[in-house]
This record gives sequence, C-alpha cells and structure tokens, in this order.
Amino acid sequence: MKPFIICHMVASIDGRIDCPMVAQISGEEYYTTLDSFGLSSKLSGRVTAALECTAVQAEVAQPNSNPVCVESVSKAVESEEYTIVVDTYGRLQLASGEASGHPLLVIMSEQGAEAHLGMLRRHNVSWIATGKKKIDMHHAMEILTSEFGVEKLIIVGGGHINGGFLEAGLIDEISLLLAPGVDTRKGQVALFDGCTWKSDSPYHLKLQSVEQIPNTEVLWIRYQCK
Repeated sequence: MKPFIICHMVASIDGRIDCPMVAQISGEEYYTTLDSFGLSSKLSGRVTAALECTAVQAEVAQPNSNPVCVESVSKAVESEEYTIVVDTYGRLQLASGEASGHPLLVIMSEQGAEAHLGMLRRHNVSWIATGKKKIDMHHAMEILTSEFGVEKLIIVGGGHINGGFLEAGLIDEISLLLAPGVDTRKGQVALFDGCTWKSDSPYHLKLQSVEQIPNTEVLWIRYQCK
C-alpha cells in the first residue's frame, strides 16, 4: 500500500509557480487550504527544500563518492507527521533534524555515501534509500506507509518533483490554487516539469470541485487523477 497522495500548489494562470512571483498575487490561501487536509506529511523536492527548508544548511555541487549501493531504511523518530525531502544523490547538508515543526525524513537513492548517512544519523534524521541509480519511488511510497505509518502525503513542490510523481502514476489528487496574475517570463518552472514522456497526448484529469476562496480572487480547483 501507498499513501493517498495530493499535489497541492499555487500558480499564476499561465501555470508558473515561482514563489516570489505567486506571493505577489496571492495571500495566505495556500496555507489555509493546506491545513484543511488535516493530518498529513509534506514532501518537497531538493530544489524547493534548498530554498525553503530551514533545516538545510548547504547544498554540495558534487555528492561524496563511494555510494553505499544497498537499500536501507532508518526510522530515527516516531511521528504522526513528517517533513519529507527528496534528495536523490544526498546533496543537501542539514543543520537539524526538524523542519516546519516535524521530524525530517529524507528519501534518496542507493547512490548516497556512507558519510552522508552518518550526517543524517548525527541529526537524528530518518531516511529511505531505495533504487540503484535513481529513487524507486513506488517502493519508497510503500515503505512510507508500512514503516512510517504515513497514510496521507501532500506534495508541496516544486515542478520537477510534481512531474516525476505524475509520470510515475503516484498522484491521486491535484489541488490547485489559481491566483489572479500572469507571470509572462520565459523559462520559469511550471506546475509539472521534468516529465520524460515524448507523447503529445495530455494527462487527463477528472474535475472534483471548483470554489472561490472567500474574500479573494483566488480559485481552488481540485482534480482526481485517473
């Protein structure tokens, strides 16, 4: 079994998700709607974590050599909710084992070095290392449920991790706050970047609900992934 996975994002009407930009066209709607999902763990990709996770001290350009090359799971802390970071090659250096009020849990491939796992141990950080060259995300999600008891998982960005989960068929629901503004800049990250498929066929969704957040011009649109 895997958790029920919701991708929860705020974007301009041209689908861009740059944080400083969306902050100019929206308020606290993202966080109030996020809270409405109740008990849940939150997951972000390496790029988003490097920018926003208070526990991240630095990011190394080249991870340490001598990868462990073996699947491992370490449950350092028991918790109802985790702050989860996807860091495929173990590039993020941490200063603590907690972020956003919850224990950290790192998902990585088996390319992580023993020195990196030692750093996680020192900070009492849980981890899941699975997948020889890249993360076996399906298996990682199964471990999240079986070993850590995670039943609901909210993906909070960025675009590349969103795209990876979408392409893997792991997302159950897309929760989109559409803010009243247009980014217009070229080359900005979109809601779902990083997909590798070559087909020109779109990914079909089923509309669940649309509502206007009271006293704002922000729309909350929820889709079921087929």
